[in-house]
This record gives sequence, structure tokens and C-alpha cells, in this order.
Amino acid sequence: MNGVMHLLFIGIVFLNVIVPILILLLIGASLQRKFNFDLKAMSNLITYCFMPAAVFMNIYETDIDFGVLLEIIGYLLIFSFCLMIVSSFISKILKLDKGEAGIFNNSVVLMNSGNYGIPVSQLIFQANPLGVSIQIIMVVFQNIITYTYGLYNLISATKSGLDILRALMLLPIIHAMILGGLLNAFHINIPKFIWIPINQLSNAFIAIALILLGAQLAKIQFRTMLNKLIIVSSIGRLLISPGIALILIYIMGLDGVVAQSLFIASSFPTSRNSATLAMEYDVYPEVAAQTVLFTTVLSSLTVTIVVYISSILFV
Repeated sequence: MNGVMHLLFIGIVFLNVIVPILILLLIGASLQRKFNFDLKAMSNLITYCFMPAAVFMNIYETDIDFGVLLEIIGYLLIFSFCLMIVSSFISKILKLDKGEAGIFNNSVVLMNSGNYGIPVSQLIFQANPLGVSIQIIMVVFQNIITYTYGLYNLISATKSGLDILRALMLLPIIHAMILGGLLNAFHINIPKFIWIPINQLSNAFIAIALILLGAQLAKIQFRTMLNKLIIVSSIGRLLISPGIALILIYIMGLDGVVAQSLFIASSFPTSRNSATLAMEYDVYPEVAAQTVLFTTVLSSLTVTIVVYISSILFV
């Protein structure tokens, strides 16, 4: 009977958390095939409008203890470093060339914390905004990793440190996080005529971000997807990453919503930014895009299981 209850709970998690995401992804893919949207324009709309509004609202409305913030940052630094070491070690075992190694390392270390992670967190932590705020910190941290480590993996010979720093400081979610944090810290009330449009943009973020992701996935070719590099990348991103996260969480003594949020976040699929960078600099762009698709599809199962495990371990 106990086993039946566990399966029932997993089914409920899948139905209430993953299925809504899959529906929106399917809508995005269907619309893209019919209308062929300008994905670059849609991506800019997310990056410069909807995501900053969602980040601002969550940071503004949530009180994060400074000690907890330091704890999260410390965890993220160690966690990312561990993933870098493991992925580098595996790429050497597989004897990948420099380009393949860069794609593989990025696929394991860079996760889709933005237009996949935030919607998942908002669905799971509806009653506890701290969980969403932790995910937003993950988004900012992942952007830093993407435009430093991720960029270095692909174009270390052509980009200077100043160019990378400039690109990072132009990210609107950085400004939104700082502004939201300052207004929160000094308890500054936002006028209603400003609050309403920001709130509406924030509420629209989930649906539009997932529809965009579905539209992007619709353009990826399925052929030649089941190759060694993509399969090992998926294992690293969806299985090894949560395993490392769980070990670190216990070593660092994290618990409650903090532990649950960080553990769930470790299981998200490969970041779409890894495919974008690969396409921009022409480093195995087909493999990078297929890895994003493959891990996103498989994550419908793995994320469900991780959410279930987290609900048992960190109550």
C-alpha cells in the first residue's frame, strides 16, 4: 500500500508541476511550426521585459536573511566547481576534442534556471516565495557562470575579460535584482500606477517563457540525437548533478525550503544559452541544440522524481 501511495504522489507531482509545463511547451512548438516566429525578438522580449519584472517582484516581496544568502552563494560556488571538475574529468575519459569538450562541459554545468527553473519553482513554492527567490539567485548566478565559464569554453581566444564583464553588467536581471533588493531593504513602497504594470508583466512571464522555449525546441532536428556525447551529457546534467547537490546539501547542513529549492534546481535541463552560444560561435551548434532538447524532454521524468524525493527529505 505504501508503494502505491508513493506512486500516486509521484503522479500528482507530474500532473500538477510537469504537465502544465509540457502543455505550454507544446503550444509554443505548435505555434512556431504554424507561424514561424522571430525567436530572437521573442527572446529579447523575455530578457529585457518579462524576466526582469518577475525577478524584481520576487526579490521585492521576499525577505532573505543575509546569513541564508551567504549560505546559498557558498553552496552555488562549491556546487558549480564540482560540476566543472566532474565534466572536465569525463570529457578527458571520452577523449573529446576541444570543441566537443566545451559543448559537453557547458551542457553539464549550465542549467536552464530561467525560463524552465523559475516557472517550476513558482508552481512548487506558491505558498513560500523564499523558494522562488532562491531560484532567482540561481538565475543570476547561472548567468554569471554562462558569460564567464561558458563563454570561455567556446571563445576564450577571441573574447577579452573586459568584453565578458561588459556583457554581464548589461544583463537587465542584474539591475532588476539590485533595484528590488534596495527597495526591499529600505521598505520603500511602490506607487500603484507603477506596481500594476510590473505585476502584470511578472504574471505573464511563466507562460511566455515556456511558449518561447517550446518554439525554440520546435526548430531542433531530431536526427542523430542518440549519440554518445548527448547521452553522457544528459546523464551528467540530470543524474550526476542532483547527486552532487544532495551530497553537498547534507555536508553543509542545509534544510527546509533552502535545501528543497537547491536540490530541485540541480535537476533542471541544460540551459538554452549553451546552444545559443554554440550557434553564435559555430562550435558544434547542432549537438548543443539537440542536448537542450533531449535533456528538456527527459527532465519531465527526472525533475518529477527529484521533486518527490525533496518533499520526503526536506519537509
